[in-house]
Amino acid sequence: MNNLLIKIFSKSLLVSLALFSQISLASGLLTPSDGSLPALDINEHHVNVVIEDGFVVTRIEQVFYNPNDIDLEAIYSFPLPKEASLGEFAYWIDGQPITGEVVEKHKAEQIYQQEKQAGRDVALSEKDSYKSFDTKVYPIRAKQQVRIQLTYLQVAEVETSIGRYTYPMEEGGVDELKTAFWNYQDKVKHKFSFNLVFRSSYPVEEFRLPKHSQALVQQISADEWTVSFSSEETTAIIEEGSTANNPVATVPAFSLDQDIVVYWRLKSGLPGSIDLVSYKQPGKERGTFMMTVTPGEDLSPITQGRDFIFVLDYSGSMQGKYQSMVEGVRQGLHKLNDQDRFQVVIFSSHAQQLTNGYVQATRENVLHLMQKLEQQQPGNSTNLYNGMEMALKSLDSDRPSAIVLVTDGVTNVGKTEKKAFIKMLEKVDVRLFTFVMGNSANRPLLAGMTKISNGFAIDVSNSDDIVGQLMQATAKLGYEAFHDLDIEISGVKVKDMTPKNINTLYRGQQLVVFGHYYGDGDGEAEVTIKGKVSGDKNRYHTRFNFAQESELHPELERLWAFATIQNIQDKMDYLGTDKDSEQAITDLAIEYGLVTDYTSMLVMREEQFSAHGIDRQNQQRVAKEHAARAKRTSAPVRNNHIDKNTPAFNKSRPSFGGGGGGSTTPWILFVLLLTIAQRALKTKRGKVC
Repeated sequence: MNNLLIKIFSKSLLVSLALFSQISLASGLLTPSDGSLPALDINEHHVNVVIEDGFVVTRIEQVFYNPNDIDLEAIYSFPLPKEASLGEFAYWIDGQPITGEVVEKHKAEQIYQQEKQAGRDVALSEKDSYKSFDTKVYPIRAKQQVRIQLTYLQVAEVETSIGRYTYPMEEGGVDELKTAFWNYQDKVKHKFSFNLVFRSSYPVEEFRLPKHSQALVQQISADEWTVSFSSEETTAIIEEGSTANNPVATVPAFSLDQDIVVYWRLKSGLPGSIDLVSYKQPGKERGTFMMTVTPGEDLSPITQGRDFIFVLDYSGSMQGKYQSMVEGVRQGLHKLNDQDRFQVVIFSSHAQQLTNGYVQATRENVLHLMQKLEQQQPGNSTNLYNGMEMALKSLDSDRPSAIVLVTDGVTNVGKTEKKAFIKMLEKVDVRLFTFVMGNSANRPLLAGMTKISNGFAIDVSNSDDIVGQLMQATAKLGYEAFHDLDIEISGVKVKDMTPKNINTLYRGQQLVVFGHYYGDGDGEAEVTIKGKVSGDKNRYHTRFNFAQESELHPELERLWAFATIQNIQDKMDYLGTDKDSEQAITDLAIEYGLVTDYTSMLVMREEQFSAHGIDRQNQQRVAKEHAARAKRTSAPVRNNHIDKNTPAFNKSRPSFGGGGGGSTTPWILFVLLLTIAQRALKTKRGKVC
């Protein structure tokens, strides 16, 4: 980044911090369902994260205290992390943790109500659409504590040799009723801890937590790191009105209103690779695998002029930050190349085009646009469909085009169904690049839109490192991409691979594929990866063996099931809902213990599972996963680089700090857009439009 860009970026970031530092709302809270009662205290909040072998295990344990004089029902809500599968929820009954079982959603609700009416301990966890995991707990005894625990799984996120993990705590602010409901206690009174263990055979150069400088980062060995910080009382004083279960701490409470974002940077110059992790029990015919493909540097920078359409949300949620957005647009447009063209579409209840089609990025055209932008007054509702529809009408088929959308996707006027957006985008040849703002953003809608257009979506948190996110976006947009990818595996029987369709892979992105394999593993697998770059065919080939037995990664079964469910859901979004697909999701979720739109997780007294005819298969799965994690922890770090002997790629994987090339236009544009997105996050409070 040259000095001019640094000055522009720094000034913009400082303005953001000065104008938009406001109090955030927190999630992960347990609140009485009777809104007239005082909120429960959060006595403890502990987060334990393990990143290893290509996936992440996050375990959260919280202790709440009921200060009220009566028993009550309460609701626990936790933001839905990106592509996370919730497979374990435990609720302490009589001092012992009881693991939940996944049941069809309607049946689970009926059983919950029956147990509640009988006065027995019960909890029910379900999805609130794309926003959160919500769990009802009954009863919370007067003047007593309650302890709960949940565990979720995710694929590790690594792009351009930069890894990113987000622990979501900030409420998204897109649901007005939920925002009002959760505006309660958001501070841990006594103990908070965050502990992350990172284990990898690939060398790591550095860890970074942009918003939590108090974190202690330690390198334990060449292939193991830890990240931790905590807040605990040093002295507990029993005051009048308090109890031994709820002492008064003498240190400041820890606020749960800011996401924890952890970055790690892999060593530069690492080879392109294929990594393989598998799970196959002794004596079983079928195993499950996760294959991670990290291509070598084989994509050229883009230098020709392009068309950019900015689609900007200026609904009521933009109040208070619109002028800063205008200033960001001014700085960005002045830096476009002469061969580039642009247009700007803004939308609230209706969309309007401010540039009358494409215009060259001349000083005169930029000044004219800025006058129009400065005259606009943000307000009204959010008609995202109308904004996208207007942007697509003026595409020029003779020039490469990109639409850059900045929104949280919570559309509430006009067409709102995901299917309508997908149908609209499949008719045109344009790449959509979306900035997904906040923990409650409509990620399924925005991700579906970018997938059908072969673009990409970038999640933005208030705790993100804007420079890091900027580099991630630039690395993808400024270079060619792989298209029409296909993976062929022969020599070993392989089925149920997901994702089924792999359209586009951008520079620095990894491709993660799940599937099943069969047999005793004595055959050598021939793996061929095919794809196109600017119309030219590329082919990569390697050979390796699948494990005959592997018991260290039972979580792969859940991750496979979750990815398969996502594929079925994508198909339903495109073709429409059907009973067979709904039943397929339900069956998979019950078999592999996953909370979905059609299933919930039920916790009750041990004897009541048998009384309601519910098998304890998830309890058995959880016990198997716990045992495997203990074995992995005590064993040396594994090297999963499976194609070392016959490499599929002969070049190093992309990373920052070397190389370069390509137009500087995407760099400028993403400085602008990431700044706007973070400003929007910092002020998206109050009325939702």
